[in-house]
Amino acid sequence: MDQAQVIEQTTTFVTQWGLKVVGAIAVLVVGRIVAGMIRRAVRRGLEGGGIDATLRPFLSGLVYYLALAVVVIAVLNLFGVETTSLIALLGAAGLAVGLALQGTLSNFASGVMLLVFRPFKVGDYVEVAGTAGSVEHVGVFNSTLKSPDNVRIVVPNSQIYGAIIKNYNGFETRRIDMVMGISYDDDIGVAVETINSILGADARVLKDPAPVVAVNELADSSVNLVVRPWCQASDYWALKWELTHRMKEGLEKAGCSIPYPQRDVHLRQAANAS
Repeated sequence: MDQAQVIEQTTTFVTQWGLKVVGAIAVLVVGRIVAGMIRRAVRRGLEGGGIDATLRPFLSGLVYYLALAVVVIAVLNLFGVETTSLIALLGAAGLAVGLALQGTLSNFASGVMLLVFRPFKVGDYVEVAGTAGSVEHVGVFNSTLKSPDNVRIVVPNSQIYGAIIKNYNGFETRRIDMVMGISYDDDIGVAVETINSILGADARVLKDPAPVVAVNELADSSVNLVVRPWCQASDYWALKWELTHRMKEGLEKAGCSIPYPQRDVHLRQAANAS
């Protein structure tokens, strides 16, 4: 092969592959810029849609890397690389990883649902997965609660979203359910009037809905009155404890008694055998 042929083949090779390399570099640069623009647009859209701040970086990053994957596949196509088998291989690898991490992925999926639908927020007192406490943190894989006695509880998200969630701060108001027992010898009208006056004297008891005081049960040792005032959710426990104290003292001052459980025993003496 003479020098002219070598130069000609080299020129052809450089021209052919050089253009492809330049095109690949251009596709990578432009693709990365476009992927970054898409990520920023997605992040702004999530912020405008009120999506939780914990979830925004993950979703926008996921879109960004998916866009980059499309760019890489386009670059490989420029060099004539068959990408169908590569995509199938990546899909199989993803399936294998998904099966191996199904527990983790279940927690992740549940975390995404919790962050999107927000059945509770940080600061709410909830009962989930057999435990109760104030929500300290809602993460992608698990959530953290703080019990009333200041114990840190970490609960996997799959156990939260797949079970019943009780959010005690889900509404602004709550109803306090109490039962006060009085003796059968006491005047029911006096007891009801006394309880109503105690409820009316406390500004934390809401007027609407109006509190309910009624005879609920004729029990073995007492006449049980049901007391159901409404209050702001933040006042629930303090008001319940204080009302219990006041009603006990108020009923006693009004002449009503709170009887202990009691039982009458009748003794009979059998006749002497003849």
